[in-house]
Amino acid sequence: MSLNTRIWITGAQGRLGSALARHFDRTTDYEILTSDLDVPVDDRAQVIRFADLNHPDIIVNCAAISDNNYCEEHPDDAFRVNAIGARNLAIAARRIDAKLIHISTDDVFGLEFERPRNEFEHPQPRTVYGKSKLAGEELVQKLHDKHAIIRSSWIYGSNYDEMDEVLQKAKRGETIQVPMKQYSTPTTCKALVDFITTLLDVSEYGIFHASCRGACHRREFIEEAIRLAGYEANIEVVDEDSLRPPFSVLDNMMLRITGIYQMPDWHDDLKAYIERRKKRGVL
Repeated sequence: MSLNTRIWITGAQGRLGSALARHFDRTTDYEILTSDLDVPVDDRAQVIRFADLNHPDIIVNCAAISDNNYCEEHPDDAFRVNAIGARNLAIAARRIDAKLIHISTDDVFGLEFERPRNEFEHPQPRTVYGKSKLAGEELVQKLHDKHAIIRSSWIYGSNYDEMDEVLQKAKRGETIQVPMKQYSTPTTCKALVDFITTLLDVSEYGIFHASCRGACHRREFIEEAIRLAGYEANIEVVDEDSLRPPFSVLDNMMLRITGIYQMPDWHDDLKAYIERRKKRGVL
């Protein structure tokens, strides 16, 4: 990318969007535009007006309603933001010939499966969240050629998230509950931001799975985080109803066969995350 490439980040106050904004704030290579509720992605007129006025070269869509329970209770809201919002951004990107990087999720593979899923397999979501995100993917693909759709899993490490709560409970010596049936791949916001940054500079389009390498049970992930942080805690495994599939590991096949990037191993990614927290004095 040339100097001062203009990037518009939607959902910039969310977990991944805020991590992207902070990352690009530290470089002079890009001019960053951010929006959140001030430019609601489900409002077509506002989205097009913002795009026409600012003419970004790249749009990174991090805006989403991702709370599974909320989506089940408010399906109109879920589809309005996750599907119609993606449609509006695709229309705006096509008008100004911008590249659209759209963030999706492993929840599009909602039915139970026992092996990692690659980008060429057919999604079958079972939740409103997964269905609305898949609808967003399909609208992006139909409406704008210059798109990259990124699916990831168990994203953590920016703003409030489960990892903050877990480490605070461990620090206080409290019991931590983890679900019995959840197996996937933890991926930090930083690992995903690093891949997104790579996508800015290559002419690659389509769907990309971008989870860290390897996989683990949720308990193994929590135990390793607590150990690396230097804490001890009692972990209780609970059998609870969950809208998430028990196994949701992604195969980063497109990254592997194109050779454009390799995600880190989840152990190494977690270790680097804990070390960053220690340096900031938040452990």
